[in-house]
Amino acid sequence: MTLFGTREQSSGQKTMSKLTDDELRQKLTPEQYRVLREKGTEAPGSGKYVDFYEDGDYHCAACGQVLFSGSTKYESSMPGLIGWPAFSEAAANGAVVLEDDTSLGMQRTEALCSNCGSHLGHLFPDDSSPNGQHYCINSVCLDFKSKK
Repeated sequence: MTLFGTREQSSGQKTMSKLTDDELRQKLTPEQYRVLREKGTEAPGSGKYVDFYEDGDYHCAACGQVLFSGSTKYESSMPGLIGWPAFSEAAANGAVVLEDDTSLGMQRTEALCSNCGSHLGHLFPDDSSPNGQHYCINSVCLDFKSKK
């Protein structure tokens, strides 16, 4: 069984993850699997990238696609959104797709990796963001690669 099936990127190109669920369970930690595959959320303040600011790119922990640049990471002051890495925009390659999320009785916008369909977090409005957008992303979904 394929991991997530096909997804259409903003360019119209379809891509597909080549990992099975069993392979993904072997590759990821149990917490990464829970968040990426089962749409979980890590505890606020628990992620390794919450207070991490270096020059580089954040990749999808499941498939390796570049998702965010370190230059778009900022410290949010929006109540309820503090405790997870915050980005003002996704990578320019259409790396993140957005879908309506009405789970838990709320109306939210879910952020997913456009390559493999992994759950990353959510997009919220945020006045403390440089552009008013706040990608609230779980650290366990990310793999940082330094530009140094």
